[in-house]
Amino acid sequence: MNSDTILVSKEGGVTKITLNRPDKLNSFNDEMHQALYAAMKEASEDPVCRTVLLTGAGRAFCAGQDLGDRDPSKMDGPPDLGETLDKFYNPLIRLIRDMNKPVICAVNGVAAGAGANIALACDIVFAAKSVKFIQAFCKIGLVPDSGGTWSLTKLLGEARAKALMLTGTPIMADQAADWGMIWQAVDDDQLMTVATRQAQEFASGPTVGLALTKQAIHEAAINSLDQQLDLERDFQRRAGRSSDYAEGVSAFIQKRKPEFTGQE
Repeated sequence: MNSDTILVSKEGGVTKITLNRPDKLNSFNDEMHQALYAAMKEASEDPVCRTVLLTGAGRAFCAGQDLGDRDPSKMDGPPDLGETLDKFYNPLIRLIRDMNKPVICAVNGVAAGAGANIALACDIVFAAKSVKFIQAFCKIGLVPDSGGTWSLTKLLGEARAKALMLTGTPIMADQAADWGMIWQAVDDDQLMTVATRQAQEFASGPTVGLALTKQAIHEAAINSLDQQLDLERDFQRRAGRSSDYAEGVSAFIQKRKPEFTGQE
């Protein structure tokens, strides 16, 4: 889908996707919803793409939903926000979580509401130190969505998750990193350098093993130890049959840098 609301660039196995409504703090309208999902779906199916880097244009990462598109005073009746989740946000979160390659998020500015929770759905999150994460839903009488009640509770525990979501208190990037909510807070002028370097490392890495590791971590949230041990066995069997494993062992023995292809 061609749309100015999303910018896509590809280089060396990295697909960079940029939210591009800077005048609206990259808040979502229907067009941007559709364009972002299409870009993510294409990246997930592209065998050349081995990692995705998501960021925002301008001074914000994403301010969540454009409320002008969901204003009850401009409608014949109350909006069905559940339909908005079913149609747009929930498929996107599932796609990011299920993607068989790492998804990096470089949070370049404020991340509020669904914008914060989309970032948290990614596998590795870097944030500029000036960034604020805000669970803004309580300020307008809504429930945190886009997986926020799930991800924040698992990342932070019930007490901190409740405090952030019930009060809407902003949390700065440094504190988010200290709490384990994101991976790293970095100086603003170094954000894209650091995130791009990580994306390039993933893009030249053993993609099959990385994807299986990502899936195993997700399954650990619901599995018993016995179930997880069996899953690790099955995944290790797959990884051990991959060309990347053979290359990794050869490179280790020959004391050289491996040249992974990302193929099973």
